[in-house]
Amino acid sequence: MGIIERLNAGSAPKEEALEIFDSLDPVDLDFMIGNWTGEGFHTNHPMDGLLEAYHWYGKRFESPEDVHPLVFSTLRGGVASVNPVFMGPFLGLMHRVSMPKSAAAGSLFQFAMPLFTTSRPRARLRNTVYRGKSGATMIYDHLPINDVFRKIDENSVLGIMDLKGMRTPFFFILHRERGSLQQL
Repeated sequence: MGIIERLNAGSAPKEEALEIFDSLDPVDLDFMIGNWTGEGFHTNHPMDGLLEAYHWYGKRFESPEDVHPLVFSTLRGGVASVNPVFMGPFLGLMHRVSMPKSAAAGSLFQFAMPLFTTSRPRARLRNTVYRGKSGATMIYDHLPINDVFRKIDENSVLGIMDLKGMRTPFFFILHRERGSLQQL
């Protein structure tokens, strides 16, 4: 089975997901500029399905200095950027406590989301070396998290969330929105 077929399957064991990631080319900073929709790539990680349950939309890269790392759909059909610093305490619990992934938890989060939103970018892009290749990495401003990207095609990337202290990386796929950069 080829890489695209394996990615389209939406899941793989962690070792296979790492092989796929390592086989892909890195991207440069300019490649990432724009709005991206996101979806999980399941590897039996505790976060599999979590972002989707909470109505994760994707990420917005305005420039290398101005990145919105967590964009979610709102109850009114729009999107909003969430300040990731509010997610920090939950990330530390993830290997000890199962995070709720129900529709009810997602609805509750959407209802409370205005308490967590921000208009300010909360991450930036830099080139880093990860697993032997140099490429675009999103660095969170206030959390020990780096998201590293590898090119699937001209409009899709496979990402790895590398959180300090997390036993295994979390995988996700981003798809470039069609058209020009839109203000979310």
